[in-house]
Amino acid sequence: MYYTLFLIMIVIVAILLILIIMVQNPKGGGLSSSFGGQGTQNLGGVQNTTNFLDKATWTLAIALLALILLSNFAIPRTNSIDTKSQIEKTLDDRNPVQEAPTETQPETTNDSI
Repeated sequence: MYYTLFLIMIVIVAILLILIIMVQNPKGGGLSSSFGGQGTQNLGGVQNTTNFLDKATWTLAIALLALILLSNFAIPRTNSIDTKSQIEKTLDDRNPVQEAPTETQPETTNDSI
């Protein structure tokens, strides 16, 4: 149950991270330059938009890493998994263990010769 929830959250965060990175412009323009002129003043300026995108990128990247690490603990594990390697199984098949007899009968001696 929790593992599925973690997987859904990982996918959502990964998609958001991709979108945030795609909006950024490597030359410093990005989202802030698409508004042009006076439009950036209404959003708080070019610097504030760049700061927001940087913080959002780092936050999403850290969240993605944390979710991936936490999902490791939520993986369903069962005890029915055979832990023997293929080599051990082959050796067991070739050399079956022979059990010693559990009951020993007392030896009879022929003293009447």
